[in-house]
Amino acid sequence: MKIKILTIAFLYLNFLCISTNAITNKIVLKVENEIITNYEVKNKILTSLVLAGDEITQENINKLKKQALESLIQNKLKIIELKKYKINKNNSQINSYLNLVSENDITKLQNKFENNNLDYNLFLEEVEIQTMWQNFIYLFYKEKIEINENSVDEELKKIIENENKIQEFNISEIEIMIEESANIDQIILDLNEKIKKEGFEITALKYSISSSANNKGNLGWISSKALSREIFNVLKTMDIGQISYPIKRQNSILFLKLDDVRTVKVQNLNIDELKKKIIEQKKNEMFNLYSKSHLSKLRNTVLIEYK
Repeated sequence: MKIKILTIAFLYLNFLCISTNAITNKIVLKVENEIITNYEVKNKILTSLVLAGDEITQENINKLKKQALESLIQNKLKIIELKKYKINKNNSQINSYLNLVSENDITKLQNKFENNNLDYNLFLEEVEIQTMWQNFIYLFYKEKIEINENSVDEELKKIIENENKIQEFNISEIEIMIEESANIDQIILDLNEKIKKEGFEITALKYSISSSANNKGNLGWISSKALSREIFNVLKTMDIGQISYPIKRQNSILFLKLDDVRTVKVQNLNIDELKKKIIEQKKNEMFNLYSKSHLSKLRNTVLIEYK
């Protein structure tokens, strides 16, 4: 039976004051039987600031409270769901992600946590949960996420036969979750102000719900052939450094930034690598769709309670 979520839990953000100094390890929220403590909220906020290289001030802490709490709620929802299934940790995936965040120096990342009195184990646990969640979604929806490689081969054949050059885009993203009752115009206005004041990369790290947030929103180089038609049509009209208009999705709003663009001769392409990227991009798009949908359904069946 669907249990009504106590959305008023978010109201506590108006009263919660996380000091940069001492803090009590008090329970602030329960997601079913999973708890969220003041300590976790503080660690999440300060971790975001440290990884962003941003100044730790009470003003910056206050700005991140809502997003930190939302991120922790999603993490607890994932834990609740993962407990129902046998999903093992994949150390290779975890290390790959840590190397990406740390620029291939995990020890330096750990030292950064230690030097700032942050709990690295909480951060690592969140990374582990995220990688397990990815594997769970792929397993749960594998028939729907499976890509027809023959159709990709046909697509590549047409590229080789009919085109001399293709474009590649280096892009970054910010994705913001929206609720049904949200004032979308105000959310867009507020986010544009944050981007103007703090820059796209810092805003992505602080406020984006996408997994790319920890990399300041950057998705790297993506072939135009690996992009959805909607995204490609947006990017092809943009100049380098430009930020797109808000792209509305089912439960979120997406902003794209075009960091760079280049043209590659087809004869110089690694076709196998391009095929791999096209398949990966298509899978990622479907993964994000099913992941958000699954979390949304799960959220509507559990009790989120302010303590």
